Amino acid sequence: MSKGRLISFEGLDGAGKTTQMQLLEQWLAARDIPYIRTREPGGTPLGVEIRHLLLNRPDLAITPLAEAFLFQADRAQHFAHIVIPALEAGKLVITDRCIDASIAYQGHARGVGIELVARLSVIATQGYIPNLTILLDLDPALVHARTDTANDASGLREQQTRFDAEEEQFHQRVREAFLVLARIHPQRIKVLDASLPPELLHEQIIALVEPLLEAM
Repeated sequence: MSKGRLISFEGLDGAGKTTQMQLLEQWLAARDIPYIRTREPGGTPLGVEIRHLLLNRPDLAITPLAEAFLFQADRAQHFAHIVIPALEAGKLVITDRCIDASIAYQGHARGVGIELVARLSVIATQGYIPNLTILLDLDPALVHARTDTANDASGLREQQTRFDAEEEQFHQRVREAFLVLARIHPQRIKVLDASLPPELLHEQIIALVEPLLEAM
């Protein structure tokens, strides 16, 4: 059993994941708490290539099932090379997206199948799941009105992706799936109102993270 802890951030693009992860990083650094920050897709060299295909190549006309498998390929590499070694070393891992994103986006919104994507995700993570998932809930109508790009000096957020270009109904389906997952897994997935001021949202996140750290 690993001693480390895995925290995932989920939500629609534009919900403020990047901003909140940066604030959490600053909080951890100020307390000399070691951590690793990563992302899906793109947490490994292979993942960077897969990320480019998934987000920035609409000309490839990637089918929903192919899209689902590409995300799982990224995840399998990510967990094998980054996440699992860190957890087994007793480290805190913070990831921008994880298994719930695939279930919401490909499983439900793309229609690939929730159960199928969930099974593939567990295979890809070798059975590991986040200890805490912070779901930043945002009305899809606000998706295109907000962006993390200006707050992201590291370039982790592209200006525009093929997912951003989807119609509002697609983002609504994703949101619905996230909220259903939160109802199914209330102990792990915590829903926070992403429309709140960033500072207040950060305080709520710290209140969720501190008990997890105490258990390490």
